[in-house]
Amino acid sequence: MNERKRQVLLTAQRLFIEKGFSTTSIQDILDESQISKGTFYNYFTSKNECLIAILERAHEEATIRRRELLIEQDFTDKNILAEQISIRMLVNREHNLLPIYEAVFYSGDADLRKFIRKHHLAELSWLTDRLIDVYGKKATPYAPDCAVILVGMIQHFIHFCMASSKKEFDTRSLVLFAMRRIDSIIFDMMEQNDTLLRGLAFNSNHKGDDKKELKELSITQLTDFLCHLEDNSKSNGVQYAKFLLDEIHSEHPRVFILETVARSFRETFSGTRHEAEALEVASNLWGYINLLEKDGHLI
Repeated sequence: MNERKRQVLLTAQRLFIEKGFSTTSIQDILDESQISKGTFYNYFTSKNECLIAILERAHEEATIRRRELLIEQDFTDKNILAEQISIRMLVNREHNLLPIYEAVFYSGDADLRKFIRKHHLAELSWLTDRLIDVYGKKATPYAPDCAVILVGMIQHFIHFCMASSKKEFDTRSLVLFAMRRIDSIIFDMMEQNDTLLRGLAFNSNHKGDDKKELKELSITQLTDFLCHLEDNSKSNGVQYAKFLLDEIHSEHPRVFILETVARSFRETFSGTRHEAEALEVASNLWGYINLLEKDGHLI
């Protein structure tokens, strides 16, 4: 994604928050971004697609930050899972996306509702896998039910807190409370062999499983990214990018090295004009790292 397109997205996001999605016109975006209608439609086919791109970017950021929390950590640690669950809400709050999600929910637009549904199912799929990490393989038949119950509890508590008070609620305390309830529920389900969604597989829509393709994409993106930074060649970010390129090119890439440097790479550009591009690079890089880990490249 080029820099101009990113700026259009940021402008559109600000307008959607300030004016509301339904009352913001494409002309408003054109005027604020100082671009032509042709340029806008070269980037997006519609206002809906522009909104989806904004939400996709936030989704990718949350996915990356969740994965970073597992670096050199115990996958069975419930506190780590609680932090991961909280990240999604934290990112939405940081980018002030809650009003946008609310507008999408009430819009009735089929494409937008389809997008939200896709990510809701992906969230349930991710949470199902993580519950199995935490509670063990024996929890596999019961994890989908518990994922739905856990998400449902958290969402309804959030709705209640927002409706009854203007104060910000403690996200982490809420998630930990809900997880303590799951502690009781999942063990009772195992004991009773009681499950409603047995055999159900959520449509996870994970990033592609073509390791070679993700490797080549990561190399291309990192190389292009470096070209944009040549005027600042001594920065830590440049060194991280070069190191990542060297490691990916190596015969046996080391997962734990890639994990650590990928996190430092993203954090270095957080809050800078290169943040959006760095996030895009990191998203595909983490897809590649996950596939390496799945194949056992842990050294």
